[in-house]
Amino acid sequence: MASRYHEVYEHWKRDPEGFWAEAAEEIDWFRRWDKVFDPDEGVYGHWFTGAVCNMAFNCLDRHITSGRAEQIALIYDSPIQGKVKRFTYRELRDEVMALATVLQDNGIAKGDRVIIYMPMVPEAAVAMLACARIGAVHSVVFGGFASKELATRIDDARPKLVISASCGLEPGRVVSYKPLLDQAIAQAKYPPRQCLILQRQQQPCELVPGRDLDYADHVGAARAARRYVDCVRLAATDPLYIIYTSATTGQPKGIVRDTGGHMVSLKWTMWNEFGVEPGETFWAASDVGWVVGHSYIVYAPLLHGCTTVLFEGKPVGTPDAGTYWRLIAEHGVVSLFTAPTAFRAIKKEDPAGEHIGRYDISRFRTLFLAGERADPDTIKWAERHVKVPVIDHWWQTESGAPMTQNPAGLGFLPVKYGSPGVPMPGFDIRVLDDDRKPVEPGTLGNVVVKLPLPPGCLPTLWNADKRFRDAYLSEFPGYYKTADAGFIDEDGYLFVMSRTDDIINVAGHRLSTGAMEEVVAEHPDVAECAVVGIADEMKGQVPCGFIVLNAGVSRDNAAIEREVVALVREKIGPVAAFRNAVTVKRLPKTRSGKILRGTMQKIADRQEWTMPATIDDPAILDEIALALKDRGIGS
Repeated sequence: MASRYHEVYEHWKRDPEGFWAEAAEEIDWFRRWDKVFDPDEGVYGHWFTGAVCNMAFNCLDRHITSGRAEQIALIYDSPIQGKVKRFTYRELRDEVMALATVLQDNGIAKGDRVIIYMPMVPEAAVAMLACARIGAVHSVVFGGFASKELATRIDDARPKLVISASCGLEPGRVVSYKPLLDQAIAQAKYPPRQCLILQRQQQPCELVPGRDLDYADHVGAARAARRYVDCVRLAATDPLYIIYTSATTGQPKGIVRDTGGHMVSLKWTMWNEFGVEPGETFWAASDVGWVVGHSYIVYAPLLHGCTTVLFEGKPVGTPDAGTYWRLIAEHGVVSLFTAPTAFRAIKKEDPAGEHIGRYDISRFRTLFLAGERADPDTIKWAERHVKVPVIDHWWQTESGAPMTQNPAGLGFLPVKYGSPGVPMPGFDIRVLDDDRKPVEPGTLGNVVVKLPLPPGCLPTLWNADKRFRDAYLSEFPGYYKTADAGFIDEDGYLFVMSRTDDIINVAGHRLSTGAMEEVVAEHPDVAECAVVGIADEMKGQVPCGFIVLNAGVSRDNAAIEREVVALVREKIGPVAAFRNAVTVKRLPKTRSGKILRGTMQKIADRQEWTMPATIDDPAILDEIALALKDRGIGS
């Protein structure tokens, strides 16, 4: 069908308040708004001022009364345990009310903060929804996060209570959570009064008398009592949650998400952008600790009346590279949202896509990729083997939902490899140079968004309005700074090349490491790669490429490295000064799949560096240092 994108985007540009008022009709309000947008409220304005609402009511209760009570709301699939559990909308609401009872009985009320430090288990989603039901502000911290990092978040949010588990499960190992939590509380200046602990059979833990409560005992008693907990009336501008950005150092940056605008935004995206109907199964293969998990595992699918999947596993190794296809077939998934890293891992282990043919994925319609740049080679591999549209899109923790997209519901636009699509309604995206002047189409610059930001974006940082202005609004007055570098082409497609600090200066030429990665990834033997800028006496900086080879490649590494160097020289030119390609077993990543390029660059430049709090496996950094040393780099 012909895409309605341009018509809809122009409608938003002509009448933004009318556009969002129309979108807001999809939400059930206890009281409607006085103003759709009030520019005099908050740092840059507030959406739906005067409105009263509740996220949990819109995710659960309204569906129960409108005929979805017995529809499956949540599927928990844990290949690590060999376990699948399903919850209907009524069952999920009852679990949420039981936990809400426990929270209220322990003094948690509207506006109080609750930290959720959980593995990928149903209780994590239940905890988020229970907080939303009673108006408590949740802050989900990625399970297994280091004690020091958890302590800084405790001190910033000052929660009255922490909900956690005895352990998390990774392929082949158990991760102890409780000692990390105990150490964080001991370090914190503002420790919580109580902890609610889910005991997992793989590794039960000791409870601290007078502070720790057993989750199963207390929630089980509340469940048996069947006490009704009403949804607390909240202002649309009240905070729903705080989420801390993964790259923080020192004082964490707590991104605030308001309630009403976020509901309006998320609900609009489910059909218009992701093309998913109520009642269908949507799977975001992420973690509830990241923004994708907040928006597209928990809130958006449930707002829309979908079935959502919560997956405790990995794309490979639980048990093999066919896990995703097994889930899609077994649960009737129509759309999958995951990180490009996941597909690079699958491609590396199963380059011929043999696992795909072993499952019936005929109901599967669309694959969405986001979280980092999706190299064209990975997209083409997925298109070739999965035989559905593969859609790269772009957004940030701060935005809460896609900023650019190729919208399935409005009708697909032509795919441009390397581009995450076109701006979505609400986002007037511009590219400016360092002097704040617009650049010509196709010219690399600073990607910014004209204010005001749309509903669902951060209104501020937690207790830090000045820091919010300084970090996002001051450098380009009238705009929100994304800190991404890229360009917009003549057709309006955005190309995000790298973070602004990933632009390297080679003998006076500003070059994108992302563009080089696209070229490196084209080599048939390369599974994934990363390019960083390293210091050079003559040129200021030169690029260094790290490559991971596909499974089964037996050719000489040095020959492949020479071919990669030649490929970059051919596609980008000698100006790139790309002479170093280093083969490594694996790349260092955060648990959400982002490659730790900054840390790799510091190792190469012999700079001091600290262990990133979100790193998946610290041993990889030793492997990187050794590989560089063998090449005379960073030694």
